[in-house]
Formats: sequence, C-alpha cells, structure tokens
Amino acid sequence: MDEKQPQGTIHIPPKPRASLEDRKLLDRPSRHEMLQSDSWRVLRITSEFVAGFDHLADVYPAVSIFGSARTQLADRYYGAAVDTAELLGKAGFAIITGGGPGIMEAANRGARKAGALSIGCNIELPFEQQVNPFVDKAMTFRYFFVRKTMFIKYSEAFITFPGGFGTLDELMGALTLIQTKKITNFPVILFGRDYWGGMLTWLRERVLGANNIAVEDIDSIHVVDEPEAVRDIVVEFHDRALITNADEGERMTEEHLVAPRSD
Repeated sequence: MDEKQPQGTIHIPPKPRASLEDRKLLDRPSRHEMLQSDSWRVLRITSEFVAGFDHLADVYPAVSIFGSARTQLADRYYGAAVDTAELLGKAGFAIITGGGPGIMEAANRGARKAGALSIGCNIELPFEQQVNPFVDKAMTFRYFFVRKTMFIKYSEAFITFPGGFGTLDELMGALTLIQTKKITNFPVILFGRDYWGGMLTWLRERVLGANNIAVEDIDSIHVVDEPEAVRDIVVEFHDRALITNADEGERMTEEHLVAPRSD
C-alpha cells in the first residue's frame, strides 16, 4: 500500500468530545452563552469558508464521490469505487471525497492510481477519523455545512456509492439544490441498483405518488452498475456544460458590444 502522506494539508487539530464546534453551534445554549459566544462563532465559520475557498480555488474539473466509511476492502463496492475514480482521473477529473476510510479511501486510491489530484475534505467528529493515505490535498473541517459547500462548489458531479445517514444527507442535499435550480449541469449518479432500487421505488410510489416531487426530479437521477457508465455520464455532462457556458459567454459579449439605441 502506498503510504504517501497528504501534501498541502490544512489541519484543524481535533478537540475533546465536549468541545466539538458543530455541537457547540447546534446545541441549544443558555441565554448567557448565546450572547457571549455566537457572534464570535460567526467569524470562525467565515474563516473556515475562506480557508476552504483558498485551498480548493485551483481545483478544476472535479467530481465528488460519496459512500460509507464502513465499507471494507473486500467489498465489491470498494473495488468499484477504485475503478470508477481511476477512470474519472484518467479522463481529467480531480477526485473529492470526505477523506476518511471505506468508499472515500477507495475513491482516493483510484485517483492516486490514475495520477489525478486526490482531495479529502475530512470532518472533525467525536471519534477520530484520520485522513486516508491516498489523499494529496486535505482539509479538516469543524462544520458539516461548510464542508458540504465545498463538495458542491468544486464538483461537476456527485457519484454516490452505498452508504448510511451521511451519504443520504449529501445525496438529498444535492437533489434539493438541483430541484430548486440552485445548481445547473450537475449529474447525480447512484452506483448499485440492488442497493438504491428500493429507495427509488419508494420515491416513485410514495413521494411522487403524493405529488411531493415531480417526474423530472426522479428522472434526473442516474442509476448505474458499471464504472464505465459513470465516466461516460460525467464526461458527457462536462462537455455539454463547456459548450453551454461558451454560448452564454458569447451571447453576453455580443449584448455588450451592441449599443442601445437612444431613439
């Protein structure tokens, strides 16, 4: 195993369980604590956004790969994540993960095999989660919402392997942003029909059936079983976005060149 240590790392040292910043922010404080600490905490949150933006500003193009931290090396999805990241890396994409073990490690391993930039956005947890040894560019965040912003801002696709609550949170967050038109040209890919099939059936029969989402919300989700299919979807979306953005830029330039008539 390649034990190369992460380069260009910005690491926020772990804190005792009782002083985790997420918990201090989200737990209901006393009136005195609220007046004394919340205003200063906003500055800390802002600084974490700034550090993330500075650290990842030159990352392009990139995709985010999510999945369970509990997935073992022998699991078929671990191997599939390695292969998927390797194919995407060879296609020119940097790979962004949560930086931990399991599927995250597999994706960073695949990026390393392809010689692509391998990024880990780790999170401070009550239990220590080390950055896996296949990460080249690492950050450790205090706040989940700051970390999730980095995943969205610097990715052109979400590839979601089997996982638990954290994976579902990231998946549903991306789908909500797509549904509300907060992001565009952004494919969401679920890897593993056996794993995700039941959820998609529930979405169609229950959520869509209750008119709580639209057909296009379901149809926008890609479900695949092969790493090659992931690569093809991401590359197609990327190429299409380049054409769309070029057309929009050209149209805006033409509008600026045409002076408005005064009569």
